[in-house]
Amino acid sequence: MGDSLWMALALVLVLEGLFPFASPAAWRRMFTSLLEMNDGQIRFFGLCSVAIGLTLLWWLA
Repeated sequence: MGDSLWMALALVLVLEGLFPFASPAAWRRMFTSLLEMNDGQIRFFGLCSVAIGLTLLWWLA
């Protein structure tokens, strides 16, 4: 169980690092547009990410 958690964390870090590594200019533009969003929009995207992640975990488990 503990090894799976560390492997999942490592995979998240790999996936999070791919976009800025492959296209730093596009990542910077996306991050700048994210900074211009209001709190409600950011919370909505966060909630959607959590819901999709939990759905995938439930579906795969």
